[in-house]
Amino acid sequence: MLNNDIIRCTRKALYLNDSVATAIFKLVGHSTNPEELKKLMIKEGEPGFEPAPAPLVSSFLDGLIIYKRGPKPGSAGKPQPAKSKLTNNDVLKKIRIALEIHEDTMLEIFNAGEKPVTASELTALFRKPGHKHYKECGDQYMRAFFRGLSSYVSDSKSAHN
Repeated sequence: MLNNDIIRCTRKALYLNDSVATAIFKLVGHSTNPEELKKLMIKEGEPGFEPAPAPLVSSFLDGLIIYKRGPKPGSAGKPQPAKSKLTNNDVLKKIRIALEIHEDTMLEIFNAGEKPVTASELTALFRKPGHKHYKECGDQYMRAFFRGLSSYVSDSKSAHN
C-alpha cells in the first residue's frame, strides 16, 4: 500500500480527526498543521498528491502506539528513530501493538474484511523476515485488514454507547 493510504486508512478506521492526528504526530516530535494533514489525505492521481515518506508513516504509527498505550517504560519520553523502509507487515504489527489486539480478534478482523486467514497464516505475517514460515503481507491483506478494523472499531463504539 502507498504510505498515504496507510495514514488515511488508519485515520478512517480509528475515527481519528485532525486534532487527534496532530497530537499523535506531536508525541513523536513531529509538528504538523492542518494543511500538511490534508496533503497526506490526497489520493494518488488527485491534484496535489505527494507521496508520504516512510519515516513519516513510521512516526505516525509509533505515535499511535504512544497515544493508545502510553510511552514505553524506560524510554524517558524519547521517540525511537523512525524506520526508513516500512512493509505492510510492519504496519500490521504496529497497529496490533497500538490497539492491543489479540490473535482471535485479528482473525475476526480479517474475516470481517472478507479476507479470512488461518491462525498459522496470521502468525506467519508476524514472523521476522528470513524465518522459514515468514509470509509477506500483500496489499489485499492490508485493505481487508483496514475494512475489518473499521467494522470492528465501529462495532466496539456502538457496544459502548
